[in-house]
Amino acid sequence: MYYCHMHSPVGKLLLAGDENGLRILDFQDGPHPLRPGNGWQEDKQPFGQVMAQLAAYFAGRRRAFDVPLAPAGTPFQLKVWRALQTIPYGETWSYGELARRIRKPTASRAVGAANGDNPIAIIVPCHRVIGADGSLTGYGGGLRIKQQLLELESGERSLF
Repeated sequence: MYYCHMHSPVGKLLLAGDENGLRILDFQDGPHPLRPGNGWQEDKQPFGQVMAQLAAYFAGRRRAFDVPLAPAGTPFQLKVWRALQTIPYGETWSYGELARRIRKPTASRAVGAANGDNPIAIIVPCHRVIGADGSLTGYGGGLRIKQQLLELESGERSLF
């Protein structure tokens, strides 16, 4: 697995992946940063396209990503993560809505758990999922970053 760090307007990010695609995009400034594993090789070259697209996103010039993704998860998690990628830029869904979209309307809690286990932050936009009452709920990067990303996407804020 290859990895690199990227500095961004929302803090330091860890990118990791292999020949199949990006496997991890993790916030490094939070309370539980992911550290490179044994045998991981530091190399920015495989992440050039990812970093360029993230920079354009943070600058407000990109609304969708088109980089190869290869998250590791259960079939249910992968289904939830694919559904997250269908939430339009600038919109939010509740956990219940996300559960309905994957045809598991009674699985809001399981959807929430899968959302929390999303290994590819920002690109797989778990920040677009909020509570049924419109409140911001947990986020791996912290609620401040979740709010910043939602404000960026709503046009309320520039991150640069």
